[in-house]
Amino acid sequence: MKLSARNQLKGTVTAVDKGPVSAKVKIDVGNGTIITSTVTSETVEDLGLAVGDSVTAIIKASDVLIGK
Repeated sequence: MKLSARNQLKGTVTAVDKGPVSAKVKIDVGNGTIITSTVTSETVEDLGLAVGDSVTAIIKASDVLIGK
């Protein structure tokens, strides 16, 4: 599968906090960096996401905000 998103980070699922509608999935992408993605609980089930899974975080955004 080809994607237009160029920001792709390989990592490992470290936590899945599934609620009735949405879920927070934490992904360790290395060097102590954790990315948290909020997806639907249905997506967690469809992908069979579980702690220890190897995944790719794909980031596509029209805006990137920077604060200091």
